[in-house]
Amino acid sequence: MRASVLVEQKHPLEVLDVELASPQADEVVVRMAASGVCHSCLHAADGSWQGIPVPIGLGDEGAGVVEEVGSGVRDLKPGDHVILSWAPTCGQCRYCVTGRSHLCERTVPKRGTLMDGTTRMTHKGKPVYHYGHVATYASYSVMPASCAIPVRKDMPLEKAALIGCSVMTGVGAVLNTAKVSAGESVAVFGVGGIGLNVVQGSVLASAHPIVAVDVNPRKLTTAVTMGATHTVDASQDDPVEAVKDITGRGADYAFVAVGSGQAYKQAWECLAPGGMSVLIGLPPTGSEVTFDTASLQGGEKTMRGCKYGSARVRDDFPRMVELYLGGKLKIDELISVRYDLEEANEAFRALAEGELSRGLIVF
Repeated sequence: MRASVLVEQKHPLEVLDVELASPQADEVVVRMAASGVCHSCLHAADGSWQGIPVPIGLGDEGAGVVEEVGSGVRDLKPGDHVILSWAPTCGQCRYCVTGRSHLCERTVPKRGTLMDGTTRMTHKGKPVYHYGHVATYASYSVMPASCAIPVRKDMPLEKAALIGCSVMTGVGAVLNTAKVSAGESVAVFGVGGIGLNVVQGSVLASAHPIVAVDVNPRKLTTAVTMGATHTVDASQDDPVEAVKDITGRGADYAFVAVGSGQAYKQAWECLAPGGMSVLIGLPPTGSEVTFDTASLQGGEKTMRGCKYGSARVRDDFPRMVELYLGGKLKIDELISVRYDLEEANEAFRALAEGELSRGLIVF
């Protein structure tokens, strides 16, 4: 098969002919239809995140059709349409059985492998690692069966691909992690692919006002089309004071959807008493953020992390599909450019330059 592979960090991706092994127990093969282009993959490629094994097949957001199932797989069959989750679940640990499967305790023994500590991809006899367990920048992918979530077949797979990461993470941050209530105010720091979906989640929650904060005017314009009621150009204005002016006393919720320590700090400082800062974006490896200790106690503010929009993927992915098909969730509007697999480096360039809401690799 053909796969776009990161052979070395800080170097362009290479499209290689990769050998794909058969699925093992509790694994499936998926024929990819489309893959989103995520900042997480860009950070793996450009060296912002360390500890990435290479060579590695990138991509953690996608959808496709089940081609083959391994032994022990009961809930999937060839022909099923699936959205891919980068977070495998065991279904048995404390977190899985208490509704927090995104925190599943079962972890892979080595980063970039599947659950048994090995890979299913090789190139010239040497292992090619799997990014996010699903490695969606390839025409086919082998993954744990728990990473392939079946959805109704009338959901367009190109659009379904984005539910696998950016839509789920952004919308879920609002509805699942923060549980925003109607009429509460929201500020969103960074309105790229995930931030735009935080805006959408805030609309679904009937939040008001919804303040989009970014340094890119183009992204702020897009945020308005997705439901933001106000915008703040952080390259021109102090976002902390601007959010306080708009909301009156500060934001009830401030979501950070960009990997910036400065945005972490600004989101905390713009909160109203009793407000919550929700941290989604992951800054470069080794980043540190400092706070005045008094600000951590006064006003009973809360800071919490958000992994994958606190997703319960078997319930939430189909729910996102229903919202899309019901006209409540915008996905078509998120797609800026469609690319071929050979254009993955151009997709990364455009993402780094802030030209995309979401790029989509289509097979």
